[in-house]
Amino acid sequence: MLPAAIAAGAVAILVTVLIERYGGVVGGALGTVPTTIVPAVAGMASAQGDAELMESLSVVPAGMLVNAIFLSVWIFLPSRLEGLPLNRSLALTAMSALVVWAVVGTVAVLAIGSAQDGGASPESIAAAGIAMTGAFGLILGWSPGEAPSGSESVGASVLLARGGMAATAIGASVWVAGLGYPLVAGLASVFPAIFLTSMVALWISQGPSVPRGAAAPMLLGGGSVGVYAIVAMTAIGDYGMAMGSVVAWAVAVVGWSLPSYAFLNWRSRAVGSND
Repeated sequence: MLPAAIAAGAVAILVTVLIERYGGVVGGALGTVPTTIVPAVAGMASAQGDAELMESLSVVPAGMLVNAIFLSVWIFLPSRLEGLPLNRSLALTAMSALVVWAVVGTVAVLAIGSAQDGGASPESIAAAGIAMTGAFGLILGWSPGEAPSGSESVGASVLLARGGMAATAIGASVWVAGLGYPLVAGLASVFPAIFLTSMVALWISQGPSVPRGAAAPMLLGGGSVGVYAIVAMTAIGDYGMAMGSVVAWAVAVVGWSLPSYAFLNWRSRAVGSND
Protein backbone atom coordinates (compact mmCIF):
# COMPACT_ATOMS: atom_id res chain seq x y z
CA MET A 1 0.00 0.00 0.00
CA LEU A 2 2.71 2.51 0.98
CA PRO A 3 4.78 2.33 -2.28
CA ALA A 4 1.62 2.82 -4.38
CA ALA A 5 0.57 5.80 -2.25
CA ILE A 6 4.00 7.46 -2.41
CA ALA A 7 4.24 7.00 -6.18
CA ALA A 8 0.75 8.40 -6.66
CA GLY A 9 1.51 11.45 -4.53
CA ALA A 10 4.68 12.20 -6.49
CA VAL A 11 3.11 12.07 -9.95
CA ALA A 12 0.00 13.96 -8.83
CA ILE A 13 1.96 17.18 -8.22
CA LEU A 14 2.87 17.51 -11.90
CA VAL A 15 -0.61 18.24 -13.25
CA THR A 16 -1.13 21.58 -11.51
CA VAL A 17 2.24 22.73 -12.84
CA LEU A 18 1.26 21.70 -16.38
CA ILE A 19 -2.02 23.62 -16.26
CA GLU A 20 -0.34 26.62 -14.67
CA ARG A 21 2.42 26.74 -17.28
CA TYR A 22 0.62 25.78 -20.48
CA GLY A 23 -2.98 26.81 -19.89
CA GLY A 24 -6.19 24.87 -19.41
CA VAL A 25 -6.42 23.16 -22.80
CA VAL A 26 -2.90 21.70 -22.91
CA GLY A 27 -2.56 21.16 -19.19
CA GLY A 28 -6.08 19.86 -18.79
CA ALA A 29 -5.91 17.33 -21.62
CA LEU A 30 -2.30 16.20 -21.43
CA GLY A 31 -2.07 16.60 -17.67
CA THR A 32 -4.75 13.95 -17.21
CA VAL A 33 -2.87 11.10 -18.87
CA PRO A 34 -2.97 7.99 -16.65
CA THR A 35 -0.71 8.65 -13.67
CA THR A 36 -1.99 7.78 -10.21
CA ILE A 37 -4.05 4.90 -11.62
CA VAL A 38 -0.82 3.05 -12.51
CA PRO A 39 0.43 2.58 -8.92
CA ALA A 40 -3.17 2.13 -7.80
CA VAL A 41 -3.66 -0.86 -10.10
CA ALA A 42 -0.33 -2.33 -9.06
CA GLY A 43 -1.30 -1.98 -5.42
CA MET A 44 -4.78 -3.45 -5.92
CA ALA A 45 -3.29 -6.37 -7.87
CA SER A 46 -1.06 -7.21 -4.93
CA ALA A 47 -3.99 -7.03 -2.49
CA GLN A 48 -6.57 -9.17 -4.30
CA GLY A 49 -7.02 -11.98 -6.81
CA ASP A 50 -7.38 -11.71 -10.57
CA ALA A 51 -11.19 -11.85 -10.57
CA GLU A 52 -11.45 -9.12 -7.94
CA LEU A 53 -8.92 -6.97 -9.85
CA MET A 54 -11.09 -7.22 -12.97
CA GLU A 55 -14.08 -6.04 -10.92
CA SER A 56 -12.08 -3.09 -9.58
CA LEU A 57 -10.89 -2.14 -13.07
CA SER A 58 -14.44 -2.33 -14.45
CA VAL A 59 -15.46 0.49 -12.09
CA VAL A 60 -12.66 2.86 -13.15
CA PRO A 61 -14.30 4.15 -16.39
CA ALA A 62 -17.58 4.73 -14.55
CA GLY A 63 -15.56 6.44 -11.82
CA MET A 64 -14.15 8.81 -14.43
CA LEU A 65 -17.71 9.57 -15.53
CA VAL A 66 -18.48 10.43 -11.90
CA ASN A 67 -15.38 12.65 -11.93
CA ALA A 68 -16.66 14.31 -15.10
CA ILE A 69 -19.88 15.19 -13.30
CA PHE A 70 -17.74 16.43 -10.38
CA LEU A 71 -15.87 18.74 -12.76
CA SER A 72 -19.07 19.99 -14.37
CA VAL A 73 -19.97 21.51 -11.01
CA TRP A 74 -16.84 23.68 -11.32
CA ILE A 75 -17.96 24.78 -14.78
CA PHE A 76 -21.55 25.76 -14.00
CA LEU A 77 -21.84 26.61 -10.30
CA PRO A 78 -19.30 29.47 -9.87
CA SER A 79 -21.14 31.72 -12.32
CA ARG A 80 -24.20 31.42 -10.09
CA LEU A 81 -22.21 32.48 -7.03
CA GLU A 82 -20.62 35.60 -8.48
CA GLY A 83 -22.18 37.89 -5.88
CA LEU A 84 -20.39 36.09 -3.06
CA PRO A 85 -16.82 36.71 -1.85
CA LEU A 86 -14.36 34.53 -3.75
CA ASN A 87 -13.34 32.46 -0.73
CA ARG A 88 -16.97 31.65 0.09
CA SER A 89 -17.71 30.87 -3.55
CA LEU A 90 -14.72 28.52 -3.63
CA ALA A 91 -15.81 26.73 -0.45
CA LEU A 92 -19.38 26.27 -1.67
CA THR A 93 -18.23 25.04 -5.08
CA ALA A 94 -15.76 22.55 -3.60
CA MET A 95 -18.24 21.19 -1.05
CA SER A 96 -21.01 20.93 -3.64
CA ALA A 97 -18.72 19.08 -6.05
CA LEU A 98 -17.67 16.59 -3.36
CA VAL A 99 -21.27 15.93 -2.32
CA VAL A 100 -22.21 15.34 -5.95
CA TRP A 101 -19.24 12.96 -6.35
CA ALA A 102 -20.23 10.97 -3.26
CA VAL A 103 -23.89 10.66 -4.25
CA VAL A 104 -23.29 9.83 -7.92
CA GLY A 105 -20.40 7.51 -7.02
CA THR A 106 -22.61 5.54 -4.64
CA VAL A 107 -25.28 5.22 -7.30
CA ALA A 108 -22.65 4.07 -9.82
CA VAL A 109 -21.28 1.35 -7.53
CA LEU A 110 -24.78 0.06 -6.78
CA ALA A 111 -25.70 0.09 -10.48
CA ILE A 112 -22.51 -1.75 -11.47
CA GLY A 113 -23.08 -4.33 -8.75
CA SER A 114 -26.59 -4.88 -10.05
CA ALA A 115 -25.32 -5.16 -13.63
CA GLN A 116 -22.77 -7.76 -12.58
CA ASP A 117 -25.48 -9.74 -10.80
CA GLY A 118 -27.43 -9.62 -14.04
CA GLY A 119 -24.55 -11.19 -15.96
CA ALA A 120 -22.79 -8.14 -17.42
CA SER A 121 -19.06 -8.68 -17.94
CA PRO A 122 -16.43 -6.35 -16.46
CA GLU A 123 -15.34 -5.44 -19.99
CA SER A 124 -18.84 -4.41 -21.09
CA ILE A 125 -19.31 -2.34 -17.93
CA ALA A 126 -15.97 -0.60 -18.53
CA ALA A 127 -16.78 0.06 -22.20
CA ALA A 128 -20.11 1.66 -21.27
CA GLY A 129 -18.35 3.94 -18.79
CA ILE A 130 -15.81 5.04 -21.40
CA ALA A 131 -18.52 5.74 -23.97
CA MET A 132 -20.53 7.90 -21.58
CA THR A 133 -17.45 9.80 -20.39
CA GLY A 134 -16.41 10.47 -23.98
CA ALA A 135 -19.88 11.71 -24.95
CA PHE A 136 -20.06 14.00 -21.93
CA GLY A 137 -16.57 15.37 -22.60
CA LEU A 138 -17.27 16.03 -26.28
CA ILE A 139 -20.47 17.91 -25.46
CA LEU A 140 -18.84 20.18 -22.88
CA GLY A 141 -15.64 20.53 -24.89
CA TRP A 142 -17.49 21.67 -28.02
CA SER A 143 -17.75 25.22 -26.70
CA PRO A 144 -14.78 25.55 -24.35
CA GLY A 145 -14.55 28.47 -22.00
CA GLU A 146 -11.60 30.74 -21.50
CA ALA A 147 -8.60 28.63 -20.49
CA PRO A 148 -5.59 30.92 -20.06
CA SER A 149 -2.25 29.96 -18.57
CA GLY A 150 -1.66 31.19 -15.07
CA SER A 151 0.23 34.34 -14.19
CA GLU A 152 1.12 33.33 -10.63
CA SER A 153 2.91 30.26 -9.34
CA VAL A 154 1.13 27.68 -7.22
CA GLY A 155 2.86 27.56 -3.84
CA ALA A 156 4.94 24.60 -2.70
CA SER A 157 2.68 23.99 0.28
CA VAL A 158 -0.34 23.64 -2.00
CA LEU A 159 1.54 21.26 -4.28
CA LEU A 160 2.59 19.13 -1.30
CA ALA A 161 -0.98 19.07 -0.01
CA ARG A 162 -2.08 17.98 -3.46
CA GLY A 163 0.37 15.10 -3.53
CA GLY A 164 -0.61 14.08 -0.02
CA MET A 165 -4.30 13.93 -0.89
CA ALA A 166 -3.64 11.83 -3.97
CA ALA A 167 -1.39 9.50 -1.98
CA THR A 168 -4.09 9.08 0.66
CA ALA A 169 -6.75 8.26 -1.93
CA ILE A 170 -4.61 5.63 -3.63
CA GLY A 171 -3.51 4.15 -0.32
CA ALA A 172 -7.16 3.91 0.71
CA SER A 173 -8.11 2.14 -2.53
CA VAL A 174 -5.43 -0.51 -1.98
CA TRP A 175 -6.51 -0.95 1.64
CA VAL A 176 -10.19 -1.34 0.65
CA ALA A 177 -9.19 -3.85 -2.05
CA GLY A 178 -7.47 -5.92 0.62
CA LEU A 179 -10.68 -5.92 2.67
CA GLY A 180 -12.55 -7.60 -0.17
CA TYR A 181 -14.57 -4.71 -1.64
CA PRO A 182 -13.34 -4.53 -5.25
CA LEU A 183 -16.06 -2.20 -6.55
CA VAL A 184 -15.50 0.34 -3.79
CA ALA A 185 -11.73 0.02 -4.28
CA GLY A 186 -12.09 0.75 -7.99
CA LEU A 187 -14.08 3.90 -7.28
CA ALA A 188 -11.65 4.99 -4.54
CA SER A 189 -8.72 4.58 -6.96
CA VAL A 190 -10.12 7.42 -9.08
CA PHE A 191 -11.17 9.71 -6.23
CA PRO A 192 -10.77 13.19 -7.80
CA ALA A 193 -7.81 14.23 -5.69
CA ILE A 194 -5.99 15.61 -8.73
CA PHE A 195 -9.09 17.40 -9.99
CA LEU A 196 -10.04 18.83 -6.59
CA THR A 197 -6.59 20.08 -5.69
CA SER A 198 -6.06 21.43 -9.21
CA MET A 199 -9.28 23.40 -9.04
CA VAL A 200 -8.63 24.74 -5.52
CA ALA A 201 -4.94 25.54 -6.08
CA LEU A 202 -5.56 27.29 -9.38
CA TRP A 203 -8.55 29.21 -8.01
CA ILE A 204 -6.50 30.48 -5.07
CA SER A 205 -3.46 31.47 -7.13
CA GLN A 206 -5.09 32.53 -10.42
CA GLY A 207 -8.73 33.30 -9.70
CA PRO A 208 -11.80 31.35 -10.87
CA SER A 209 -11.34 31.75 -14.64
CA VAL A 210 -8.32 29.41 -14.97
CA PRO A 211 -9.83 26.41 -13.15
CA ARG A 212 -13.20 26.96 -14.83
CA GLY A 213 -11.53 26.97 -18.24
CA ALA A 214 -9.46 23.88 -17.38
CA ALA A 215 -12.43 21.82 -16.17
CA ALA A 216 -13.82 20.76 -19.57
CA PRO A 217 -10.40 19.77 -20.98
CA MET A 218 -9.67 17.81 -17.79
CA LEU A 219 -13.08 16.18 -18.03
CA LEU A 220 -12.47 14.88 -21.55
CA GLY A 221 -8.78 14.13 -21.06
CA GLY A 222 -9.51 12.15 -17.91
CA GLY A 223 -11.25 9.52 -20.02
CA SER A 224 -7.79 8.17 -20.78
CA VAL A 225 -7.77 6.66 -17.29
CA GLY A 226 -10.81 4.57 -18.23
CA VAL A 227 -9.08 3.47 -21.44
CA TYR A 228 -6.02 2.48 -19.38
CA ALA A 229 -8.24 0.36 -17.13
CA ILE A 230 -10.02 -1.52 -19.90
CA VAL A 231 -6.77 -2.23 -21.78
CA ALA A 232 -5.09 -3.29 -18.54
CA MET A 233 -7.76 -5.95 -18.07
CA THR A 234 -6.19 -7.89 -20.93
CA ALA A 235 -2.66 -6.52 -21.09
CA ILE A 236 -1.70 -7.29 -17.48
CA GLY A 237 -2.84 -10.89 -17.88
CA ASP A 238 -0.98 -11.28 -21.17
CA TYR A 239 2.24 -9.42 -20.42
CA GLY A 240 2.48 -9.17 -16.63
CA MET A 241 2.09 -6.11 -14.43
CA ALA A 242 5.09 -4.08 -15.61
CA MET A 243 4.82 -4.56 -19.37
CA GLY A 244 1.03 -4.71 -19.28
CA SER A 245 0.94 -1.32 -17.55
CA VAL A 246 3.25 0.12 -20.22
CA VAL A 247 1.04 -1.21 -23.00
CA ALA A 248 -2.14 0.08 -21.35
CA TRP A 249 -0.58 3.50 -20.73
CA ALA A 250 0.64 3.81 -24.32
CA VAL A 251 -2.75 2.85 -25.77
CA ALA A 252 -4.52 5.31 -23.46
CA VAL A 253 -2.23 8.20 -24.37
CA VAL A 254 -2.10 7.55 -28.12
CA GLY A 255 -5.71 6.45 -28.42
CA TRP A 256 -7.32 9.02 -26.11
CA SER A 257 -5.11 11.76 -24.64
CA LEU A 258 -3.59 12.98 -27.90
CA PRO A 259 -6.88 12.94 -29.86
CA SER A 260 -8.56 14.72 -26.94
CA TYR A 261 -5.92 17.44 -27.03
CA ALA A 262 -6.28 17.78 -30.82
CA PHE A 263 -10.08 18.08 -30.52
CA LEU A 264 -9.94 20.61 -27.68
CA ASN A 265 -7.27 22.68 -29.41
CA TRP A 266 -9.36 22.71 -32.60
CA ARG A 267 -12.50 23.72 -30.76
CA SER A 268 -10.64 26.41 -28.80
CA ARG A 269 -9.32 27.91 -32.02
CA ALA A 270 -12.71 27.64 -33.73
CA VAL A 271 -14.54 29.35 -30.86
CA GLY A 272 -11.82 32.02 -30.66
CA SER A 273 -12.04 32.78 -34.38
CA ASN A 274 -15.80 33.30 -34.09
CA ASP A 275 -15.49 35.84 -31.25
